[in-house]
Amino acid sequence: MTRLRRAALYLPASSPRAIAKARTLAADVVILDLEDAVAPDQKTDARVAAVAAIREGGFGTRELVVRANGLDTEWGADDLAALAAAKPDAILVPKVSDAADVAAYVERAGAVPVWAMVETAGAVLRLDAIAAVPGLAALVMGTNDLARELRMRPGGDRLPMQGFLAATVAAARAHGRFTLDGVWNAIDDADGLAAECAQAVRFGFDGKTLIHPGQIDACLAAFRPSAEEIAAAQAIVAAFAQPEAAGKGAIRHGGAMVERLHLAEAEALLARAKE
Repeated sequence: MTRLRRAALYLPASSPRAIAKARTLAADVVILDLEDAVAPDQKTDARVAAVAAIREGGFGTRELVVRANGLDTEWGADDLAALAAAKPDAILVPKVSDAADVAAYVERAGAVPVWAMVETAGAVLRLDAIAAVPGLAALVMGTNDLARELRMRPGGDRLPMQGFLAATVAAARAHGRFTLDGVWNAIDDADGLAAECAQAVRFGFDGKTLIHPGQIDACLAAFRPSAEEIAAAQAIVAAFAQPEAAGKGAIRHGGAMVERLHLAEAEALLARAKE
C-alpha cells in the first residue's frame, strides 16, 4: 500500500504543546521544525525536544519528520548527527542548490531518508540532478523562500511560479520520489486554501505542507477522490472488463475513446480512494 502524505503539518519543535497536539491531529505527516519556526536562542533546546519526541513516539500512523537547519549554519551538523541517531521517519533539509548539497545531507543522515526543500533559484534550475540523488525520498516546495529569492509576486493563482511547480512534480516522478506542495500563508482565508489545495491536486502533487491544524481538513478533502471521480473510474474499469473489450488497447466509452492508460489511471484512483 502506498503511504498517504496528503496533509503535512509543520510544527515548531520548540513547543511542547505543539508536539503533544501533533499526536492527536489528522495530518498524515508531522514535521517538527528546527529551522524557520525556531528562534536562534532556542535551536539547541528544540533539537533536544525533537529527539525526545522521536524516542517517546505516540504518533500512531503519522509519519514523523524533522526539518533540520542547513549545514551552512552553526546548528546544522549537530542537527544531522542527532537526527541520524534518533531515526525519525525522514529528515527534511533546507535550501539545497544542487545535487552535491543533497548528497552531503544523505551521507550525514545515515539510514534515515532525506526530503529536500525546493526553495532556491539553484534548486529549480537543477531539479533533475537533485531528484536523482540516491537516498533522496521527496521534493518539498518551499514557495515562500523561493518567491523571496526570485523577487517574485506569485499572486492568488501563483502564475509566475507554476512552471517551477510543474517541473518539481516532473522531476519527482522521473526518479520515483514523492512531492509536496508549499504552504498557504493566510490561515483565515479558507476559500484561498481550498483553491490552492485544488491547484496542488491538478499539478499532481502527492500532498501539501501546512502551517496550522485548522488547514488539515480542507487539505484532506482536496486530495480525496470525489464521488464523481470514483464513479467515473469504476465505469472505466467495468467497461474494460466487458468481453468485447478483451485484447483491445482502446474502447469507446461515454462518447470518447478510452485507452488502457486511462484504465491504469482509473485503477490507481480507486486504490487511492480505498486507502
